Amino acid sequence: MAMSTQPARLRKMIGEKRMIVAPGAFDALSARLIEQAGFSALYVTGAGVASSRLGVPDIGLTTMTEMLDAARNIVNAVGIPVICDMDTGYGNALNLMRAVREFEAAGAAALQIEDQVTPKRCGHTEGKQLIEKAEMIQKIRAFQEARRSRDLVLIARTDAIAVEGFENAVERARAYVEAGADVLFVEAPKTIEEMKCIVELLPDVPLLVNMVDGGKTPMLPARELEAMGFKIAIYPTTAWTAAIKAMQRVLGRLKETGDAAAFHEDRVSFETMFEIVGRSQYQRLEKKFLRM
Repeated sequence: MAMSTQPARLRKMIGEKRMIVAPGAFDALSARLIEQAGFSALYVTGAGVASSRLGVPDIGLTTMTEMLDAARNIVNAVGIPVICDMDTGYGNALNLMRAVREFEAAGAAALQIEDQVTPKRCGHTEGKQLIEKAEMIQKIRAFQEARRSRDLVLIARTDAIAVEGFENAVERARAYVEAGADVLFVEAPKTIEEMKCIVELLPDVPLLVNMVDGGKTPMLPARELEAMGFKIAIYPTTAWTAAIKAMQRVLGRLKETGDAAAFHEDRVSFETMFEIVGRSQYQRLEKKFLRM
């Protein structure tokens, strides 16, 4: 499917009854695995990209160009809509406008921006600071002016629960949707009651919920989140932390035994490894174009 159709495709999915479950991809390989597992959309996790690309925590060290390059590779690797974490837009409203145009050109279906100061922090850690509500509203308006397609989805995130309290977070969320946000993301509710209140207090706009393993928000099954009223559930850390655990396990066994053949059952085969990234497709292209 052409990249230009993906924002429209995602908008159609948001308008349907079923909730979108979007695991987090941190590189093109994890994105392909998400698609091959049968998911209809994925989320490019800023924390995962910072970890896998730079080996650093999610504290705003990743630049726009580094995140954009990761997002472009992920979009090119899959045929499902890609939701991109764009942090704060990498600066003020003008910086955000450039970022929107770059990520849209890369084929993103949706962009998530948040109301933290630059540099930001992971939404489930301490020490977050917010920009003024009025500045975030201007950023949302700048997003609308910058995007070339009206189908490109704007996800506006507020981290205000941890900084200003639950009531102010809901007030900010209302202001953001009035300014033009397509989807609201109230980050890090701490209880099931707060999650239910978000849905009850913001009934007229699609809502995103963030399922972070070990984070501040209760981990609930997707069917419960859907019944609660959320439209998108992202799982930014699930594949990423599973990959870390698996690598730690096999590397530990290799260090201990010095014999990789002794635990081959913990790894995919050589053939499977290449087929995951489309080796047979490239072999067909070789036969078609390279053999005279």
